[in-house]
Amino acid sequence: QVQLVESGGGLVQAGDSLRLSCAASQSTFNGYNMGWFRQAPGKEREFVAGITPSGGNTKYADSVKGRFTVSRDNGQITVHLQMNSLKPEDTGVYYCAADRFGGLQSRPGSYQYWGQGTQVTVSS
Repeated sequence: QVQLVESGGGLVQAGDSLRLSCAASQSTFNGYNMGWFRQAPGKEREFVAGITPSGGNTKYADSVKGRFTVSRDNGQITVHLQMNSLKPEDTGVYYCAADRFGGLQSRPGSYQYWGQGTQVTVSS
């Protein structure tokens, strides 16, 4: 079973950048679609970005397009989320997730494995 561990969250000011990382426990991760999701207090978990196993295809929520970049390093079995020009509305717990089936999905229910999450707080 794949285990995922996120890191890199923190408290920043609006306009700052953060880079989140998600480390997987085994190399089978390299064959999985990977997604980043976030959840703000009182809100549903929402899709942020996703990337295919090869890294050749990516997908972003409209709210983060042009500011966030998802990438993966299969040699290090790690996926990253570079977040620039952060806004207060980007605040939430960020989760990485793995989907072993084909097709890059944006629904949380499509992902089988989840990390524990890392808090991102953006102050105005």
